[in-house]
Amino acid sequence: MANPDLRTSNCPLCENEADYFLNYKDKSGHRNYYKCKHCYSVHLATNEILNAQEEILRYKMHNNDVEDERYQKFVSPITDSILQEQLNTADGLDYGCGPGPVITHLLRKNGFKNIHLFDPYFYPQHKLLNKSYHFIICCEVIEHFSNPKKEFQLIKNLLKHEGKLYGKTELIPDEIKAGDFQNWWYKNDPTHCFFYSRKTLSYLTSTFGFSKLEMEDKFFILSN
Repeated sequence: MANPDLRTSNCPLCENEADYFLNYKDKSGHRNYYKCKHCYSVHLATNEILNAQEEILRYKMHNNDVEDERYQKFVSPITDSILQEQLNTADGLDYGCGPGPVITHLLRKNGFKNIHLFDPYFYPQHKLLNKSYHFIICCEVIEHFSNPKKEFQLIKNLLKHEGKLYGKTELIPDEIKAGDFQNWWYKNDPTHCFFYSRKTLSYLTSTFGFSKLEMEDKFFILSN
């Protein structure tokens, strides 16, 4: 049984009560997770989320070579969709791009000149959050959101009418069991603190007023 002080947590997306789900221990220590029955998400205990200095150190350990062909292939669902759907004169924002903005690199090579980079640590250009965009990119970003409600409201407001959010993340099953989550590799990155199911993305669509959700495996598009 969970420690009585750990039995519930407020879901940082929908703000409903989430039930204690799992305690997991690895070389980084113990981590406690909660499962929300309202938006079908799982989140890390708030007091266990890494601080800014710890996050930066972890991000710098990633391989961020924009010329890496495997990296380029990994992000290809997003780059291919943008190349097919957006004009190369469109205004785009690579939100949470990290130190190696491979999608922006590839799009610029294909004639996209109006793509901007924002990352709170590596490209902290906060003035870009006062503009609006035809498309926004969040590739392997939303699982890092400690306050997803705030982040998705911001992204929604940054999109122009009929603008699109192109996202990529690993999804959990809608009714994931604790044992399956315990064995799921994606949670093992300590910078990952919020996890989405297909139902979570559907919740985002209706709650934040997006007009359409398209999903294919780990790739999704939210239309304004």
